[in-house]
Amino acid sequence: MNANAPDVKELLPRQTVLIVDDTPQNITVLGELLHPHYAVRAANSGERALRAAHSDPRPDIILLDVMMPGMDGYEVLQRLHAEKETRDIPVIFVTAMDSAESEERGLELGAVDYITKPIKPAIVLARVRAHLELKHARDRLANQNEWLEREVARRMSENLLVQDLSMRALACLAEARDTDTGHHILRTQAYVDILAHQLEHHERFADALADGRLDMVVKAAPLHDLGKVGIPDAILLKPGRLTPEEFEVMKTHAAIGADAISQAMRDALAAADDNMAAQAPGAFAFLQVAREIALSHHEKWDGSGYPAGLAGDTIPAAGRLMALADVFDALTCTRVYKKPMPIDQASQIITEGRGTHFDPDVVDAYLACRERFAEIATRFADSEAEKQVP
Repeated sequence: MNANAPDVKELLPRQTVLIVDDTPQNITVLGELLHPHYAVRAANSGERALRAAHSDPRPDIILLDVMMPGMDGYEVLQRLHAEKETRDIPVIFVTAMDSAESEERGLELGAVDYITKPIKPAIVLARVRAHLELKHARDRLANQNEWLEREVARRMSENLLVQDLSMRALACLAEARDTDTGHHILRTQAYVDILAHQLEHHERFADALADGRLDMVVKAAPLHDLGKVGIPDAILLKPGRLTPEEFEVMKTHAAIGADAISQAMRDALAAADDNMAAQAPGAFAFLQVAREIALSHHEKWDGSGYPAGLAGDTIPAAGRLMALADVFDALTCTRVYKKPMPIDQASQIITEGRGTHFDPDVVDAYLACRERFAEIATRFADSEAEKQVP
């Protein structure tokens, strides 16, 4: 090692001690004792102590006299603790008051230690060093915790992005096989978003959309037709209306999509250990919402839908929202067997389906936001090529 190399400690900034005392002699004694080891600042009143605590170089520790004219040490300590910038500075009371009551009061107010006058140099140095080391350890731990929180937030954000991208990739895979639908997943997701926010405080929907489930419903909406990947091309891509028999096959896409998501959940649980499963409840909750949407978005309020013939509130809330969004998009967009309907005509059909096809409250939410539906339909309209009807 180079003998001429500077000591690492000499390269680090010196820690600063603020001495607060209205007696100049006391400041001199403490200053001469501490100066060889620390940068020393001084204040001869409570008011000046508070100003010094907020100015550079900020004190790392404060030695505070209790009995001072005007603002005493107790009030100074209370004011320091009332400010975010100074509440974490350790304060040691240095005072001629040696009663147990005064010491207890100081410690109750937040002082870290209590030194009586006349001071003993070795004790002062030892306690200042000990509390500075404790403060350094607390600061380092706080910095580590802050870094960990940022890292956890960053990784959660990345995981959510991966989840969103994976979900959208699956949805696009399903839609890619159905040349009729164009920007269907973008529009229907936006419609579900509008309906969900309109109903999030409604007494019949509040619980179903609480605790982050609203966002799950919106994010899972694009997976509603995932099961179309299991429908034969001859039916899915047929350039015209389906026969009753073909339609029965098409109807199975709801169960196919739900079964695929259920299998994904089972496989994930089988592959994960108990700790991993316990740490990822949100992922499974999201998949459960996606499964509900895939399975129930063709159910009808009066029980005449498929695949289970559910009725009323037995249909999951997410499925009821998706049902209206899906039908509105089908009515207002081009299909191989039909031209798009005007918004007013589509609204009339949806209104007529209130209490039969659709949950009445979902229809009311749609009617309250019809202009926003129209904006989405225009913003994500299919291209001219996508609008061509054979």
